[in-house]
Amino acid sequence: MIAELQCVVLDCPEPLRLAEFYAGLLGGEVNRPDRRWSVDEEWSTLHTPNGQVLCFQLAVGHRAPAWPDPERPQQFHLDLAVPDLDRGQEQVLALGAVLLEQGPDTRDWRVFADPAGHPFCLVQG
Repeated sequence: MIAELQCVVLDCPEPLRLAEFYAGLLGGEVNRPDRRWSVDEEWSTLHTPNGQVLCFQLAVGHRAPAWPDPERPQQFHLDLAVPDLDRGQEQVLALGAVLLEQGPDTRDWRVFADPAGHPFCLVQG
């Protein structure tokens, strides 16, 4: 092993707003003091209950992915397990997510976009 994953960083137009969105989705603490980062209007963090860290970095002129348009690809996405897809969908939409693709009723995942336009999937888990 060469390295250990420290965090995942998402570019966005409003770091604190996106950190709060993901805190509502995953739980955890926004902008918890941490020697590794200083937080300000250009950088926010989310320490999740299971120890993972998401960071949100200001990107001036941010252009959201246009899923599934290959001219503005998603580049990465998060798969997030939920016990009930319908309930999970209801909850993420209430937080400000946008449904991008539901698919057939038999499919066990759905695609959403966070408030900055990053795609993520809720997966029956």
